[in-house]
Amino acid sequence: MTTAARWRARVARAWPVAKYVIGLGLAALAFDQLAGHEGELTEAADALRHLRWEWVLAGVIVEAGSYLSLVQVQRVLLRAGRVDLALGPMAGITLAANAIANSLPAGTAIATVFSFRQFRRRGADQAIAGWSVLATFVAGAVTLAIVAGVGAVIAGAEGASLDLVGPIVGALAIALVMGAIFVQGRALAWIVATAVRLSRRLTSWPRDKLAARIGRIVVRLTVVHLSPGKVASALTCAMGNWVLDCSCLAVSFLAVGAAVPWKGLLLAYGAGQLAANLPITPGGLGVVEGSLTIALVAFGGSAASTVAAVLLYRIISFWLTLPLGWGAWAWLEWLARRRPWLAPPAPVGRSGAPAAGDLPGGDTSEAVTG
Repeated sequence: MTTAARWRARVARAWPVAKYVIGLGLAALAFDQLAGHEGELTEAADALRHLRWEWVLAGVIVEAGSYLSLVQVQRVLLRAGRVDLALGPMAGITLAANAIANSLPAGTAIATVFSFRQFRRRGADQAIAGWSVLATFVAGAVTLAIVAGVGAVIAGAEGASLDLVGPIVGALAIALVMGAIFVQGRALAWIVATAVRLSRRLTSWPRDKLAARIGRIVVRLTVVHLSPGKVASALTCAMGNWVLDCSCLAVSFLAVGAAVPWKGLLLAYGAGQLAANLPITPGGLGVVEGSLTIALVAFGGSAASTVAAVLLYRIISFWLTLPLGWGAWAWLEWLARRRPWLAPPAPVGRSGAPAAGDLPGGDTSEAVTG
């Protein structure tokens, strides 16, 4: 084994441990604001013991609306590929995928595979299932970058002092390019086909059978029809997901009896969610709390009330959804054992009505569980 290979092997072995150490370090930065201030820690604990429960209920309601918005994003995108999935099963898949992503190491990758298989079981072929999963991510990335960008504008000079403007602008530019590619199914198909041809010419990979399979998937991508109305609907729902989730954070301040730091709220929220997507800890545990607390305190929030509000927000948006998500996963697994392959739903034509005799492609003779 070469020196470079040995070094890569050592890094691969050390990274699972190192990422959790990094996550804990980032969480420690948040509480460094309170180091040596036992009175403030006592205030935070006291605030959580004396919650305003009407605002806690409001936070639960807006967080539920956030999840329903995400569910609707995925339904709209699947319909663009002529697959119609009912609200109930899609809500279950979304909750279960969220629980997987937020609970397990490499959970995001596992959740992606889980969603892909669930869509396949419900009538989407490989191309449409894979495209819809990726397109959901792109819609979320575009709208989150917009939320963070608006937050940077509202924060003004104070936001620039936190060195967040550059990363946010970069994330917005990348997200918009990705979004433009996914809006045009034919453009995406051309890019994939060109990449395959170039790879075969330079490396002789992929081989004939795999290249032919990729070619069939690329052809299926041209079936996707994202009209301006569907694009607007998907982006509106994706924006609703972030805005309602951020509203849960704002309501959490009211629930602990603190003033909402409106000027830095969107910027801190956007930065926290961008940090949550880093593959450090499941669900951004420690990373989100740390980044939110540091940024909001920098905008003048009381350290004690900010810690209390952020913790309440994470209880509602993170911890409360985990048992619901794993319950949804158990339900979906039970369905999979009862019916190894569900009957595919009626495909949706470009007008939005079921198209007679126009079933999604893919081999539905094999059973895919999970």
